[in-house]
Amino acid sequence: MSALWLLPLALALPLLLAAGSALPLIRDRSLTLAIFAPLPGLAAALFAPRGEVLVLPDLVLGMTLSLSETGATFLGGASLLWLTAGLYSRFYMAGKDRGGNFALFWNLCLAGNLGVFIAADAISFYVAFALVSLMGFPLVIHDRSQKALKAGVAYIVLAVIGEAALLAGLVLASGAAGGVAGIEALVDAVWLSPDRPLILALLITGFGIKAGLIPLHVWLPVAHPAAPVPASAVLSGAIVKAGIFGLLVFLPLGETLLHTGAILAMLGFAGAFGAALYGLTQDDPKAILAYSTVSQMGLILAAIGAGLATGLETAALIAAIAIYALHHGLAKGALFLGVGAMSASAGKAAYRQRAVLAVIALSVAGLPLTGGALAKLALKAPLGPLSELLITASAFTTALLLTRFLASVRPDSADEARAPLVRSIPVAVLGAGALILPWTVWDMSGLPMSYVWQWSNLLNGALPLALATLAVWAARRTRLALPAAPQGDLLALAEPALTKLVTALQGLELRLPSAPRLPGRKALSGLLLDRAEATLANALPALLLVMVLVLALLAL
Repeated sequence: MSALWLLPLALALPLLLAAGSALPLIRDRSLTLAIFAPLPGLAAALFAPRGEVLVLPDLVLGMTLSLSETGATFLGGASLLWLTAGLYSRFYMAGKDRGGNFALFWNLCLAGNLGVFIAADAISFYVAFALVSLMGFPLVIHDRSQKALKAGVAYIVLAVIGEAALLAGLVLASGAAGGVAGIEALVDAVWLSPDRPLILALLITGFGIKAGLIPLHVWLPVAHPAAPVPASAVLSGAIVKAGIFGLLVFLPLGETLLHTGAILAMLGFAGAFGAALYGLTQDDPKAILAYSTVSQMGLILAAIGAGLATGLETAALIAAIAIYALHHGLAKGALFLGVGAMSASAGKAAYRQRAVLAVIALSVAGLPLTGGALAKLALKAPLGPLSELLITASAFTTALLLTRFLASVRPDSADEARAPLVRSIPVAVLGAGALILPWTVWDMSGLPMSYVWQWSNLLNGALPLALATLAVWAARRTRLALPAAPQGDLLALAEPALTKLVTALQGLELRLPSAPRLPGRKALSGLLLDRAEATLANALPALLLVMVLVLALLAL
């Protein structure tokens, strides 16, 4: 059998495991089984042929799957992150409420995330993108705390706006292409369409929300800290990459769009520096990492914008972004999981765990000869002098922000303790991957290996980190106190309105004579969310089982 069939299997296994949640025997073991769900995706990234097309005419109005070299890099990185985070979640969620529900939505979100990287037609792509967006909502609100519920509202509102914008953009693009759903045909049609500015604005909005484009980023700094640790890891390391990949696939890269590209580049660099500086005002380590993600995605978005503005050669730019996304996904996943591992450590074990996180953080900042340094060199190489200078300078603010992270992450207990291996091993695996794997895919950049060892590149990587070290030393000497700012930055402007809305709902609940009075009565919003999740958890597996049976009959 051709390895091409690994592509549909990458989607089928997580969907089947989600469907199996309807069966009590499987539901009790669903967290364990979820560990294996990303394996076909990882195998596809390694072994599936590149560029070949698999057509499944009976699925989703005719599903078309294909794996490019860029898609394989995104798919492999995401699958590895989901695999290690799944192992982590198996023990992190042990003994906690609604573990079966968590596994259900985890598998559905995984299927959508991987589907984005292998879809070859707009319909399949949109279904996968919508799945990863909407199924991320139950992961964010899983803890049911006020913090999680508020973050969930921000997440789902922006997700729905993004889905609407993306759907409108794809419909207009398909109309310009004469109703064709093939992605390449749509991209060509967008370039020639008189509605090109509107289509591009809709696509950038839809994908930009997922990728954390300023000012559409506000869901990240509230959703990441509120979600359980393994969900935070995949949100930051894998799910945001769906937005980046969408931009690479649907924007007419290689053509010159001066104004669109310049605006996207300016917004990207604003996010790269603004999010890093704002993150310095945070105390929650997961919030700091969320702002770091906004900052790092800002650099990628800026590179895409610069490429559009100047009509850069497509292959070099896309390869550079793929390498950068691979490193960031693994490194950021390791840092998020490291927060949980650190909380379970104390004493000497905590010092060792902090040292591991420090090495990974230095790689993200671009320490020479680490995977992060290679990612930054690849990203800068095809760009102009100004973009190259700004990316180099961003290492300074990145180093400051991750120093803040290392200072903020602390053990939960002062007693001597060591994090369980199931928490520390995923951190080590992802960290090692972030340090090493960019070396293995360096050939994608088209640059010789000697480019990495040039003295000018080594100096450009080391100088911002040296300046950041001096800045941290000076701040400690002067006992500089950083101001505290609310999570969500721009979202905080809507806080009064949200508070009034919640108060009004609670007042309405009090005035309803038939409203049930439960012990420890929850807010109306909490009851509705519990009921909604229970309904989804019960209905979705049954629906998926029916779909599997129907597809099996069609295949006979």
